[in-house]
Amino acid sequence: MATAAIIANRQERSGLEWLLFGALLLAGAALWFACRYFPAELPFWLPWEFSWPVFLATTLSLAWFFIGLRRLPRAQHPPLWRSICFVMGVVSLYAMVQTHIDYYAQHMFFIHRAQHFVLHHIGAFLIALGVSGPVLWAGIPEFLKPLLRSRPVGAVVDFMFNPVVAPVVFVGMIYLWLIPALHTRVMLDKNLYDVMNWSMAVDGIFFWSLVLDPRPKPPARIGSGLRAILIIAAEPPQMALGAILSLAGTDYYPVYRICGRMFDIPALSDQHYGGLIIWLPGTMLSLLAIIIVLINMRRNEEGVAHA
Repeated sequence: MATAAIIANRQERSGLEWLLFGALLLAGAALWFACRYFPAELPFWLPWEFSWPVFLATTLSLAWFFIGLRRLPRAQHPPLWRSICFVMGVVSLYAMVQTHIDYYAQHMFFIHRAQHFVLHHIGAFLIALGVSGPVLWAGIPEFLKPLLRSRPVGAVVDFMFNPVVAPVVFVGMIYLWLIPALHTRVMLDKNLYDVMNWSMAVDGIFFWSLVLDPRPKPPARIGSGLRAILIIAAEPPQMALGAILSLAGTDYYPVYRICGRMFDIPALSDQHYGGLIIWLPGTMLSLLAIIIVLINMRRNEEGVAHA
């Protein structure tokens, strides 16, 4: 009888979860319809251009997270502050590309840089602080887990978490998409524009997850000292690029004049503000990351001492 009750309870939970997924699809369809046929009437916080991949990645991540919390015993839940960080990080990424902020980012360089700072730094940083991998894994449907365990996926994850590759790709993505000729092409090509935004967000999540892992090595991939070195190594190239753009006397990105700037400010001022966003906030976030690494290292040392 007890076994039958457990099976019935699991079936009921599974049915409710699939109802949730169905509701998400209906919500996505409603958003798509509104954005397709009534774009001018939509408020600022709704998508300027609806994206099914972004919508599904965001809503399914949050759904799997809360389903995972429901399935796991309370003792295995992350601290509340980490759960809040994860949710805030996912929501912030969504806000950058699925609200009218994205429209403004296509018409002002400094807003574009602020958008990418959230995608590549703040939002990814918060997701990494959430340390929500076990919760997400508990909430993911069983039929998807073999795919996530597959060799190709594992090879990509190992490559992105490589301590040599991680900082190079992290900084390289910023430089790559700001090459003036490529940036002009990207801002005029919707598909390339989407690739740019996705690459910045995904790469940021990988990098910050590697260096903000609170666990000791092992099971973490690298130790605390190397994490701090990676953070420090990634900062000077960003500072240099920010300084170049914020002090330059040449407008490197005339595409914003072609698209039409939203605000009546000089092109160089727009570029200078964007350079400052690369330069100063990034430095402050790196400093915060090093502090967190040191705190985690101290806690791990205390844990070993008390073991």
